[in-house]
Amino acid sequence: MNMLHQQDPAKKKRLKRPYFVVLLLLLFGIGFFVGKSYSAEELLSASSESSTMPETVEQPDEPSDVPEIVEEPKESTPPPESSVDAESEGTEPIAEEQPAKKVVYLTFDDGPSNWTEQFLDVLQQHGVKATFFMQGGNLKKQHLQESVNRAVQEGHYIGGHSMTHNYRKLYTEHQFVPEMIETLNLIQEITGETSHLVRAPYGSAPGLKEEQMRTQLANAHIKIWDWTIDSKDWELASNPSQIVRNIQNGTTSDREVILMHEKKQTLEVLPRVIQYLKEQGYEFMVYEDTNHFMLNFQNDARL
Repeated sequence: MNMLHQQDPAKKKRLKRPYFVVLLLLLFGIGFFVGKSYSAEELLSASSESSTMPETVEQPDEPSDVPEIVEEPKESTPPPESSVDAESEGTEPIAEEQPAKKVVYLTFDDGPSNWTEQFLDVLQQHGVKATFFMQGGNLKKQHLQESVNRAVQEGHYIGGHSMTHNYRKLYTEHQFVPEMIETLNLIQEITGETSHLVRAPYGSAPGLKEEQMRTQLANAHIKIWDWTIDSKDWELASNPSQIVRNIQNGTTSDREVILMHEKKQTLEVLPRVIQYLKEQGYEFMVYEDTNHFMLNFQNDARL
C-alpha cells in the first residue's frame, strides 16, 4: 500500500510529461499555422492589388479633354559678341560695288561785283552751292558787302583772290602772300568767317614757281586751288555758248573744279551749265577747309 502511494507521484510526473510535449507541439502548430495564414493573406492581397492595376493600353490619336502641358524652353545664355559677329559675317550678303561718286565744284573769280546777286539767284533756284574767290579791292566796296554776306548765309564759300590782281606786284615783287593774308582778313571782317583757301591770279604756274613763296604760304596755313576745267568765259563775251561747249569738252573725270568768272556772259549760260552737269550725274559740292584736297599746278602737297 505504502509503495503504491510512493509510486504515484512518480507516475504522475511521468504522466505529465506527455501532456507537456503535446502542449508544446500544439503551440508550435498554432504558431506555424498563424504564420502561414499571414503569408497567405499577404500573397492574396498582393495578387488582388496586381489584378486591380490597369493595364497600359496604347491610346488612340484622339484629342484629349485635358490640355497638353508644353514645357517652355529655358533661356539660354547668348554667345559672346565676338562669336555672333563671326557668324553674322559669313551670312551677310556681299554688297555690290558702287559706282564712283561724281562731284563738281563751280568756282567764280573776281567778285564781288554788280552781278553777284544774280549769280546767287540762279544758284539758289537750282539748289547749287559754289565757291567764290573774291578780290580785296572789290571787298572794300561797301555796297557790295551785303552780297558777300548773303553768299555766306546761303552756304557758299568765300576764298581770297589777292588785293590787286596785279601780276608784277604779286609775283615779281613777291607780294603774293601779304596780299592774300590781307584779303582773307577782309573776308573775316565782313562775314565773320575764317577762310584759308585762295586762288592765285593767272594760276599758280608759273607765278608760284619759287619754293620760297610756297613755303611762306604753307607757314601761313593758306591753301591754293587752281582748276581742272577752264571755261575761258572771260574772253567769250560775244559767244556765250562756247562757254558751255568748253565745259562739256573738259568734263572727263569723276571730280571736276570749273573755273568761271563773275561775267555777264557766264551768268547767261549758267543754267545750261548746271543742267548739263546734272544730266551727267554730277553732285555739286562747295569747298570746305576741313575736307581740303591738293589742286595746284605746282603739285605742292603742303598747299
